[in-house]
Amino acid sequence: MTAEMMSLQNLLGKSADADLLREMIGFAAQRLMELEVETLTGAGHGERNPDQRLVHRNGYRDRDWETRAGTVELRIPRLRKGSYLPCFLEPRRMAEKALTAVIQEAYIQGISTRSVDDLVKAMGMTGISKSQVSRLCGEIDGKVSTFLERPLEGDWPYGWLDATYVKVRQDGRIVSVAVIIAVGANTAGRREVLGMTIGASEAETFWTDFLRKLTRRGLRGVKLVISDAHEGLKAGVSKVLNATWQRCRVHFMRNALAHAGKQGRRVVSAFIGTAFAQDDADAARTQWRQVADQIRPRVPKLAVLMDEAETDVLAYMSFPAAHRTKLHSTNPIERLNGEIKRRTEVVGIFPNEEAITRLIGAILLEQNDEWAVQRSRYMTLETVAPMGDDPIVMLSAVAA
Repeated sequence: MTAEMMSLQNLLGKSADADLLREMIGFAAQRLMELEVETLTGAGHGERNPDQRLVHRNGYRDRDWETRAGTVELRIPRLRKGSYLPCFLEPRRMAEKALTAVIQEAYIQGISTRSVDDLVKAMGMTGISKSQVSRLCGEIDGKVSTFLERPLEGDWPYGWLDATYVKVRQDGRIVSVAVIIAVGANTAGRREVLGMTIGASEAETFWTDFLRKLTRRGLRGVKLVISDAHEGLKAGVSKVLNATWQRCRVHFMRNALAHAGKQGRRVVSAFIGTAFAQDDADAARTQWRQVADQIRPRVPKLAVLMDEAETDVLAYMSFPAAHRTKLHSTNPIERLNGEIKRRTEVVGIFPNEEAITRLIGAILLEQNDEWAVQRSRYMTLETVAPMGDDPIVMLSAVAA
């Protein structure tokens, strides 16, 4: 106790306020850890009490703790049996565990890139055994598999589909594979991740198989699917879901402005935007055709593109006005795709497809949990409930 008081007095003698606060936090955290470990071991540090001792210490491990006062360097006690994590530190999130598992697996198999090697060294992963990696992977794979194969209950009027490409090693070669993600909004106004799959390409058979798996898990009541312009996807949606397809408006505008040239992009964008500003579907289509006719003499290719894309780009205008800002593009899942890209670029080359499912599935699981606990609904219950096919839900929404 006297030594602790002397240490505290030394801290109080420091001049810089920030350093003082950081040192005091570190002092309190270290003392709290020692008290917790004393309870777990049954004896204080250096005490010899074989009758009451439960487990022995095994040194320390260093870890930085980010606080509002700055970075605090901790020396976390280790145990010979079991593990210890201080009560004020949160365990790693699922996605972080998955990223660690994938990097470890790649490192053990000797196929990691230089950036992964550097990251492995920075994370202190030297001496990782295959059994440790298998144990960590098994823990994550079970949770991810349960999440991706869970039954889908209720009606899902809206769905967003998007793809991203990652590199994986197959039979000694490095190839790019498509990772498809499906997100939906149900009649309760909640957004959820519906599923994920991996394929060699985005052919019609691939999309059809993926959508059929979703329907077998319970996906029903789909009225509108939003995605980029993929003919295979469009055919699969029509064949399996019998739903309307909405071409992402943002992607279309990029294609359209490519025909306008640098000088005319701002004018063309403003012209086409007048169609999106209309109040109903009929007015939007009328304005769309007028704009196409106006630019036809000067930019015929753009006019032809507008003629072909009119139905698909304006499909969302036939749905409730309260939902249109979220239906005209794939923007609602762009943030999710950005997070996936950020994590997968760290890995670089995946050792196998199971590793892809492990990491991206964990990210999707975390995002789904965050959406589930949000207080506000993605769409109001009064506006989205009538979109379902369940007459009981529709009547209750109308009554409300």
